[in-house]
Amino acid sequence: MRYTEGRMTDVNIAYIGGGSRGWAWTFMTDLAMEPSLSGTIRLYDIARAAAENNEVIGNRLSARQEVRGKWRYTVSGSLGEALEGADFVVISILPGTFDEMEYDVHLPERLGIYQSVGDTAGPGGVMRALRTVPMFVEIAEAIKKYAPRAWVINYTNPMAVCVRTLYRVFPGIRAFGCCHEVFGTQKVLAEICRLELGIEGIDRHDIHVNVMGLNHFTWFDSASYRGIDLFPVYSGFIDEHYYEGLDDPDNNWANSTFNCAHRVKFDLFRRYGLIAAAGDRHLAEFMPGEEYLKDPETVRSWKFGLTTVAWRKEDLKRRLERAARLAAGEEEVSLTPTGEEGILLIRALCGLERVVSNVNIPNSALQIANFPAETVVETNAVFSRDSIRPIAAGEMPANVLALMEPHIANQSRALEAALNCDRTLVYEAFATDPLVRGRASEADIRALADDMIAGTSKFLPKGWK
Repeated sequence: MRYTEGRMTDVNIAYIGGGSRGWAWTFMTDLAMEPSLSGTIRLYDIARAAAENNEVIGNRLSARQEVRGKWRYTVSGSLGEALEGADFVVISILPGTFDEMEYDVHLPERLGIYQSVGDTAGPGGVMRALRTVPMFVEIAEAIKKYAPRAWVINYTNPMAVCVRTLYRVFPGIRAFGCCHEVFGTQKVLAEICRLELGIEGIDRHDIHVNVMGLNHFTWFDSASYRGIDLFPVYSGFIDEHYYEGLDDPDNNWANSTFNCAHRVKFDLFRRYGLIAAAGDRHLAEFMPGEEYLKDPETVRSWKFGLTTVAWRKEDLKRRLERAARLAAGEEEVSLTPTGEEGILLIRALCGLERVVSNVNIPNSALQIANFPAETVVETNAVFSRDSIRPIAAGEMPANVLALMEPHIANQSRALEAALNCDRTLVYEAFATDPLVRGRASEADIRALADDMIAGTSKFLPKGWK
């Protein structure tokens, strides 16, 4: 990298999962709009044709006159080739296919266990970890060999287990996980300020929050806007709108698999006193199964949705069609800010600015004082030139800590099960997960785990067979 008059040039970024039909385009868009960075993006994907397609899309985008950030996109033939000398590494991969995810999400339904996402908590999260950890072992070993000083940004789920694997294999790695769920809750608070206080146009960055928890199960124990304590404002809004929730009439929860009316957040605030800071479909999966995910009717009553794998498969078809149009020049990438912060954090690590943002890293500085040091937690951190300094978030209140404890334990169980091909740990993770606990017999839980392992065996190490 070279610094020239307020710009960083010759930046080398390795994008692992460079054939992505989602995150890669998001990344390209934000890079194209950022005038202070330029360089080379090396795309690596086991599906080389998909990476080649993105190479065409990226270079076509960079050639547009109105694009401010100029990048050269190339396809690498191997992981080592992509990583050699990289300044930054971005990891955004799909572990397996949606056929395997179908087992993750829907096979537990035979025991009445419903999952609204299935990529972090619950049986689906454990199974996804079993597929993902071996891939991240390989990636960590390659980073240690080819780019040991690179900053590594992970977007892959299960986020915490992925980041923990990187540090387990290469303790000296400089890796962190990015997630946008906190941003969505800041936007909810901005909208409630508009409705309750009449303040228009609040930038969610101006909603200052203390973040603490695990990825997709994060909490705010403080939130403010320009000196205004938002907890009383939030509480008052909930008292008036608990049953209808907060809904955007132009983007209604019933019309999208991702939207919600935030009723789960509201309920958790009433019960535990903190602001739950993720989408409702994520939050619901960390809670006991008889509460928000008892059955599809219960889900609808809480005004969020179950993201089915059938929907994901249809969405993939649409994205493949769009990929073909983008590569052929029949459609252009829209230069609209995506709301993600990856490029902002790269700017900060390059020394171009200083940023405070939520991040997933090990709790080694005891950011959350009453969580184990080895747990990967999500808290705020200060990003500046070549450094990430975690901000002390304090102690998690005892009532919320009790909710977190089974998931803290299962983060360890999932990692060790994947590293050691340990079926017993999978049984334990299933049985102690709040979605499953008390809802099926031990024999049924073991049979479910065995069938789910069989369903994903194509992507598991030989030790499982």
